Amino acid sequence: MQESTVQGFLQDLASRNPTPGGGGAAAIMGAMGAALLSMVANLTLGKKGYEAVEAEMQEQLAQTETLRARFLDLATQDALAFNQLMAGYRLPKQTQADQVLRAAAIQRGLEAATRVPLDCAHTCAEAIRLAQRSAVIGHQNVISDTGVAVLALLAALRSAALNVDINLPTIQDAAFVTRVRTQLEHLLQEDVPRAEAVHEAVRQRLR
Repeated sequence: MQESTVQGFLQDLASRNPTPGGGGAAAIMGAMGAALLSMVANLTLGKKGYEAVEAEMQEQLAQTETLRARFLDLATQDALAFNQLMAGYRLPKQTQADQVLRAAAIQRGLEAATRVPLDCAHTCAEAIRLAQRSAVIGHQNVISDTGVAVLALLAALRSAALNVDINLPTIQDAAFVTRVRTQLEHLLQEDVPRAEAVHEAVRQRLR
């Protein structure tokens, strides 16, 4: 995934192949948001009038670059998790023993395919929180890019949540489902309004 061109990724996304799919797209949207926050930091560093935020922007740049790499890794992990799940569905089911092994493999695959978008949602939340500061201290000439970044991250968060939700009804481990739902609801309740507030803060700086 990390070596794909934009054209190649979009071609694969549009194809009949199930991967990359929505989970991979969510991670790439997140990577775009993180990259834009890195750009804002890069274009703020060393600029006259922004000396007071130099150290903070250096730290933010390191953090957003770490998140960008994590998002790209999650895009790869998403495809691997889906392939693991499909491998479970392809196992033989002729005998009762086969069916038990197949059912267990499917459940492991479903949980793996749920953990990746949940990790993506957590990563989106981290990036959205960084965007809060970018909206305040980023260079005025690129402040709209912070707005684009946070909208990409918001779309990525909501998209990752959908990729969690689709798996939960078929997972039999009730404790796992409850734990995941609780985490996801917390992220959505906290970070969707946070992203919307960042977007509004950017709009105010543009007036």
